[in-house]
Amino acid sequence: MRHNKKFNHLSRTASHRSAMLSNMAVSLIMHKRITTTLAKAKALKKYVEPLITKSKEDTTNSRRVVFSYLQDKHAITELFSVISEKVADRPGGYTRIIKTGFRASDNAQMCFIELVDFDENMAKTAKKAKRTRRSSKKATTAAETPAEAPVEAPVAEAPAEEAAETAAPEEAQAE
Repeated sequence: MRHNKKFNHLSRTASHRSAMLSNMAVSLIMHKRITTTLAKAKALKKYVEPLITKSKEDTTNSRRVVFSYLQDKHAITELFSVISEKVADRPGGYTRIIKTGFRASDNAQMCFIELVDFDENMAKTAKKAKRTRRSSKKATTAAETPAEAPVEAPVAEAPAEEAAETAAPEEAQAE
């Protein structure tokens, strides 16, 4: 009977599935973003998020537990040094899945899965998307202030240019 066995088997044996998820997790840790099918990305998310949580506590035991899943010492070093520092204050949700369409050959739904804190483009757009009435008023006054500054700058430079022009004829007259 299949009671309480509801995870996606991905049409693979248990050993093949665990090896595939391990390899995908190593690729995600090393490259910060990978492209795969939606089903594999969802399975990978369940696989890698507990490992990232475990990496927040840098102990010998947590390194051994994560190594038993990943089997790649370079990925372990990257996970415990770089990634754990970036996600130290995040309580969970370390990965993001973004759908990209369908694969041409077999029409499988494709996506990319990435580590949240490592995508600078998404972080910049998230800050811009957050707008309120108060911030829009501040933005208009802030937009007017820089426009005034360049107007003042050429005025300040103009006397210096005139002084240079007046100095040049005096030098010519001295000769």
